[in-house]
Amino acid sequence: MTKSRLEAFSDGVLAIIITIMVLELKVPHEVSIQALLDIYHVFVSYVFSFVFVGIYWGNHHHLLHTVHHVTPKIIWANMGLLFFLSLIPFTTAWMGENEFEGLTVALYSLNLLFCAVAFYILQTVIMAHHSHGTALITALKKQEKKGMLSLLLYALAIAGAFFYPVLSGIFILITVVIWIIPDKNIERALRED
Repeated sequence: MTKSRLEAFSDGVLAIIITIMVLELKVPHEVSIQALLDIYHVFVSYVFSFVFVGIYWGNHHHLLHTVHHVTPKIIWANMGLLFFLSLIPFTTAWMGENEFEGLTVALYSLNLLFCAVAFYILQTVIMAHHSHGTALITALKKQEKKGMLSLLLYALAIAGAFFYPVLSGIFILITVVIWIIPDKNIERALRED
């Protein structure tokens, strides 16, 4: 399989995920501000997840630029990531429909944790195909630290959901801030190598 085929497949799956999420936004049957306010939690959960999927798309794109040859391990690690990302519309809808109730926020946070683990596995599999000591490996190792911090923040979000769901949202937002701009070190390292 070529790298472009893997990228195209992944892009298609991510586009479908976003499409499914937007279909969960139901139009109010009343024409009033109150009708919109009654569904704000559904819209907020959609925005959260849209940004989240967008961040994964950008970072996934950068990560796949480091691949020279697609192997079965890379394909299956990528499929693992896509599987957990494909669950986001479900956890997003459940959380939004139930107005950020603790259990729904915990499951959403668990879904994010599994996505982060799957991304870490994909990155590790890709790193195994590069020479150690190169600028690219150094750049990926730096990104790996962000991944470990993300795992901690998601674990805290899961625990916090049962006590104060807003705290979970704060932990998730911190993770968004950490990842929103793809790592420029990878681009620099690719130019050097």
